[in-house]
Amino acid sequence: MISLTRKTERVSKRVSVRDRLLLIEVQEMEQTLPSTCRIYFSDPHVLSEFTLTILPDEGFWQGGKFQFTISVPEEYNMTPPKVKCLTKLWHPNIFDGDICLSLLRQNSIDGMGWAPTRRLKDVIWGLNSLFTDLLNFDDPLNIEAAEQYQQNKSDFQMKVKEFVQLYAR
Repeated sequence: MISLTRKTERVSKRVSVRDRLLLIEVQEMEQTLPSTCRIYFSDPHVLSEFTLTILPDEGFWQGGKFQFTISVPEEYNMTPPKVKCLTKLWHPNIFDGDICLSLLRQNSIDGMGWAPTRRLKDVIWGLNSLFTDLLNFDDPLNIEAAEQYQQNKSDFQMKVKEFVQLYAR
């Protein structure tokens, strides 16, 4: 007797190092998220792309809602995530969507750049801190904002509030 059997091929997709790390790090990130931050995954099956919303509860940007896209490249954790600010704001370290934060740099002069030991939670906390204690007027991306702060803090604060009202609600 001859029997015909159909062999089914097992399709096994190799999971990348990045994706294995993200399974652990996203959970850790969610557990240690600052109270002023929210994360959103448009596709819960794609952990390498998400949106971060920062809602500062103190400082110049208090009351604003600032959104960032975070894209984790395949080469992660050897390279840092790519981060863009989607919200227009008046800030010395954020300009035209770009962010001046040393841990987002592959190499940095201050030695505080990206390292494979860094994690997503470090990126979230670093971005959040740009609205409080990591604010850096001495090494600005937006030179005009930094100069305005150094020359007239009240004008700087008024312009920040104006941008918050116009773009960050």
